[in-house]
Amino acid sequence: MDSLKFPESFAWGASTAAYQIEGGWDADGKGLNIWDTFTHQGGDRVFKNQTGDVACGSYTLWEEDLKCIKQLGLTHYRFSLSWSRLLPDGTTGFINQKGVDYYNKLINNLLAMNVTPLVTLYHFDMPQALEDQGGWKSEKTAEVFEQYAKFCYATFGDRVKLWITINEPYIVAKLGHETGLFAPGIKEPGIGPYRAAHNMIKAHAKAWHAYNTLFKKKQKGHVSIALDSDWAVPLDPKSMDDKEACDRYLQFRLHWFANPIFIDGDYPAVMKSEISRKSKEEGLVTSRLPEFTDEEKSLIKGTADFFCLNYYTSRKVKPLSIKSSGPSFDSDMGAEGIKDPEWPESGVEWLAVVPWGLRRLLAHIKDTFGDPDIYITENGFAQSEPPVLQDKHRWGYFQETLSEVLKAIKQDGVKLKGYFAWSLLDNFEWNSGYSVRFGLFHVDFNQPNLPRTPYFSAIEYAKVVKGNELIYN
Repeated sequence: MDSLKFPESFAWGASTAAYQIEGGWDADGKGLNIWDTFTHQGGDRVFKNQTGDVACGSYTLWEEDLKCIKQLGLTHYRFSLSWSRLLPDGTTGFINQKGVDYYNKLINNLLAMNVTPLVTLYHFDMPQALEDQGGWKSEKTAEVFEQYAKFCYATFGDRVKLWITINEPYIVAKLGHETGLFAPGIKEPGIGPYRAAHNMIKAHAKAWHAYNTLFKKKQKGHVSIALDSDWAVPLDPKSMDDKEACDRYLQFRLHWFANPIFIDGDYPAVMKSEISRKSKEEGLVTSRLPEFTDEEKSLIKGTADFFCLNYYTSRKVKPLSIKSSGPSFDSDMGAEGIKDPEWPESGVEWLAVVPWGLRRLLAHIKDTFGDPDIYITENGFAQSEPPVLQDKHRWGYFQETLSEVLKAIKQDGVKLKGYFAWSLLDNFEWNSGYSVRFGLFHVDFNQPNLPRTPYFSAIEYAKVVKGNELIYN
């Protein structure tokens, strides 16, 4: 590459999520959400039965977060709204003004610092009152979500111009409704994830159309959805079985949501055929994968103004070796991903570091989904306990990844508009609790004032942001 400079006006950001940083779980009229319930039930669902009750304390310490953002020199900050902090029962029947005030303060102060907010409406934290009525398994939730989205656009959209409807619907569907590892802890293999995904896709489409028809002309913003995906390569590049399994892996992971939204309003053909075939073998009259009507397909198609990608790792893929006794998502997919032992691992077991996988995935998105504008809305590397402030090895991973990002832009012609590191702060990392550290800033959870201290990687990231170029020491 002739230059290590990034394009002008490239968005440099960091990301967080409300439940993972805010704390204040019952402060000032906030309603319960499913992660409050899930963590309070104990039973080792979360590492050491830890909770997000306090987390980084960002509900009261938001000014400390702003200092971290300023220290990094970020141009953008991605955060999520706590649905139940704004609307305690999930509906606009009662609006919690103190929740509105909190996000207004945050948004206004970001703008005063010349930092552009990228706001996520839903990052895993369904209001418990809505979960009690079926949550994502209920069709009605799509309509309630549309009303919530309209409320947020009307309340904050005069200042917020970049919106994400739902974060990682794959994770919500698979871990929340198939394995039960994440809230709401539902274990309905082969059925739950498809129902939840079906309603999330419809909810997203409704929220996009609500903005497009009612707000876009005046507010001039953009709306998308954040999809997570591994990159996948065949375990044996010469094996046709491995190649086909690899394709299914990507279709069931990324294309499950990207095809309906970016291509044709419908699920990938291989998902439809495989799940239908297996449903018939199980003696079912209809497929376990719900169908969209023609009207719904036309409503869903084209409901994203840009492509948001969350990327962490890659896998080598082969056909599924262990068949489950009953229906399951993995059995439907008929593929399994394996870590190459040669790939370095970060501080968490699942996260093998594969920077070149991101470049290939970006090229795949460019070629498959109509060459959209893309934002990497999450990418990061964990440390395990105890974390090291001089995380030079971790910064090395960031450098390698940013190098691949630059190649994607300069050599592959990917229209990449920004990069958001996960995460601004060490935080409550879902069922791993506080045992996994993704932050650019260390948080000392043992001290009542929860002090933030920059890691070496934060100091180096700030130099990249300032120069808008990749720097090698």
